[in-house]
Amino acid sequence: MHILLTGSTGLLGRYLLKDLSLANIPIVTVVRPKGRQSAQQRIDNIMANLEEECGQKFQPPHVLAGDICEPNLGLKDNDLKWLTENCDSVLHNAASLTFHATSDAGEPWRSNVEGVKNVLDLCEKTGIKDFHHVSTAYVCGLRSDKVLENDLDVGQELGNDYEKSKIQAEELIRSASFLSPPTVFRPSIIIGDSKTGFTTTFHGYYVPLRLIHTLSSVIADEGEDTPGRRLSLDGTETKHFVPVDWVSAAMVSIVQNPEHHGQTYHLTPPNPATTTMTRDVLEKVTGCYGAIFCGADTVIDDPTEIERLFYDHIEVYNSYWRDDPVFDRTNILKAVPHLPCPEVTEDMLQIISKAAIEMEFRWKEPVKVKTNSEEIHAKI
Repeated sequence: MHILLTGSTGLLGRYLLKDLSLANIPIVTVVRPKGRQSAQQRIDNIMANLEEECGQKFQPPHVLAGDICEPNLGLKDNDLKWLTENCDSVLHNAASLTFHATSDAGEPWRSNVEGVKNVLDLCEKTGIKDFHHVSTAYVCGLRSDKVLENDLDVGQELGNDYEKSKIQAEELIRSASFLSPPTVFRPSIIIGDSKTGFTTTFHGYYVPLRLIHTLSSVIADEGEDTPGRRLSLDGTETKHFVPVDWVSAAMVSIVQNPEHHGQTYHLTPPNPATTTMTRDVLEKVTGCYGAIFCGADTVIDDPTEIERLFYDHIEVYNSYWRDDPVFDRTNILKAVPHLPCPEVTEDMLQIISKAAIEMEFRWKEPVKVKTNSEEIHAKI
């Protein structure tokens, strides 16, 4: 039987495609067409690149053109019949990372809440009971105490709409009586590959990296000295960065072993990075030195031009830089003792940062499969 994977074209989804294929788990994936590429061509292209990276052929996923934001995921009746006959589990990975909603009908609510409702409806119609869901460790909100893996809504204040939407999604899944007890994965801040630094998305950690890299380039072009920047932090704040390759490997290992299903897992590192370490890495890789910690409660009411630009562009992520709580890791340590989370060191962050800079903070999947229009043109 197949596992239905959503969100397969994103960073984590790409690694899940690879790791599920390496584990010989048959995959069916729902994908939206994009531009001139059909859903099938998008997945064929990714799989061709993954096969080249791994040096082996994989069983191709069964591809369905659809959208989690539509009823029945936009699938046709024959697709629903195929899922009923060939699919017994879901790994729901698709989500919006929008922090602040502009409307009740927009993101992140559209994907993270309505999308989950649509996937659950699909499961009920097709008889799928085995549900694996990718949530986030930050459903903890603004808590400062130890967060247990089985905690959800304990009355905590939440930092942004993304966190609110992910709590609602978990509540929907846990209240779906037709499912077996769901498996919930809660990764913290996903960064690039621990060995190569590879990434396809540039959210979270990459936002200040890109901004400082851009500002340093502007300063260098103008021949000015690098100005100091005051940060409303004290340098001891902790951030739980986790490399995408480990997150995917741990998830697939748990999916493979039914004895570990039905639990909630914090996919978090044993030792978080401090904001001091993060600042040091950002300065080293960009050459833009002079950031000064002046205290978490400091209000900078006389910003320099460089400070104003920095804070204006980073504003949406203000809640992101708060001090993290301690995340309990009991379940994840028990489930995957053979897969310890790689230590996120200064060296690893430098590798990840340099890779993003070399990619110019953008990724376009190398084309291995021709689009329909290219095929037609070639025939002519």
